[in-house]
Amino acid sequence: MFDKTTRVNLLIGTGHFFSHFYILTLPPLFFAWHETFDVSYAWLGASVALMAGTTAVLQTPAGYLVDKYGAKIFLIGGTALMAASVAAMAAATSYWHILVLATLSGAGNAVFHPADYSVLSGSIPRERLGRAFAFHLFTGHLGFALAPPIVVFLALTFGWRAAVLAVGLLGLPVVVAIILQSSILSEQPGDREGDRPGDRGDKDEKATATGPKRSAIFTRPMLLFFAFFMFGAMAQAGVQSWLITVLQSVNGISLEMASWALTAFVGGTVVGVLAGGWLADLSGARHLLIASVLITASAMLILAVGTLSLPVLFIVIFLGVSGSCFGASRVSRDIIVKNAAPRGQIGVVFGFVSAGLPLGQAITPVPFGYLIDQGYAEYVLVAVAAILMLSLLCGGGANLGARAAPDKSKAE
Repeated sequence: MFDKTTRVNLLIGTGHFFSHFYILTLPPLFFAWHETFDVSYAWLGASVALMAGTTAVLQTPAGYLVDKYGAKIFLIGGTALMAASVAAMAAATSYWHILVLATLSGAGNAVFHPADYSVLSGSIPRERLGRAFAFHLFTGHLGFALAPPIVVFLALTFGWRAAVLAVGLLGLPVVVAIILQSSILSEQPGDREGDRPGDRGDKDEKATATGPKRSAIFTRPMLLFFAFFMFGAMAQAGVQSWLITVLQSVNGISLEMASWALTAFVGGTVVGVLAGGWLADLSGARHLLIASVLITASAMLILAVGTLSLPVLFIVIFLGVSGSCFGASRVSRDIIVKNAAPRGQIGVVFGFVSAGLPLGQAITPVPFGYLIDQGYAEYVLVAVAAILMLSLLCGGGANLGARAAPDKSKAE
């Protein structure tokens, strides 16, 4: 019915959907847990912090294991652990049970970025890789978007215990599908049929295919890629956390219209991710140029909203286009990192650099909230634009460093 490439995309995308879905399964249940377990909202927030923090800490070790032992077994085990941990919350009799299970779910979730990118890089033809990465990003965003309304509906209709049991059990068919379809999942670019050293279209990869294998993450380019991901996440979290407050206090926009502006940015990001896949496949090797133009456009539009007196309609349009540019740039970003990863180390590279995402999301909200508390709300969007441009500098520096490394090693 579907060709191999489509089946791989659907299989990996479904797992990625649930990895993001389960992250936002917990917050909608806070109102019920507050009454059931008689705990403060600060302690309730600890469940999300433990899940996200465990994922961030374990992603890099998971990447090493994926590169050494293969992605399939970790996809199966990670998905099963994540889904079973959420389902087991239905039997919790004390809040510390929730905390332990949230930590276990975060450990299962840690395998997805390194394992997914390893499988996609090894299974998808190079000419369709941009669209595959875009679909992967899209399924994650879709999981974020659908989790709150689904979980709230289930909790209000059947109770919170039935809700976590139901959504947890939904992940188990994915485990079965990965087991049954494991034969179509290749790992790492060198595993593709007919792929030879140097076939990935980048001189970095020619060198790393034949050169000595060393840890990829303890290099200047990979540290800059980590910063590239982290600063991008900081900017996105700043918009998502404080845009409504800023537009109300600085621009005098109603709550309803400010909410529509945020929806335009978030919705634009999702649409932009899909468009970015086609753009990345059509751009040849010009991924850094594409990412630079899109990130710069996104930053300038946010800066315009933050500094200019614009009609409400223009604000909504500017933010929608800004979100689209931001989302589209994410695909080229991922391909730049994939091209810079040494052969056989894609798992650990993506495990490391993508750990910058939860870190960035955790950094921004508090200092931006402090700016607002001190009466400087007008600087929030200016700071977001500056952080986006800083992320671009890190990405450009990392890409140049990764390209120069093979030449340097040859000279030595």
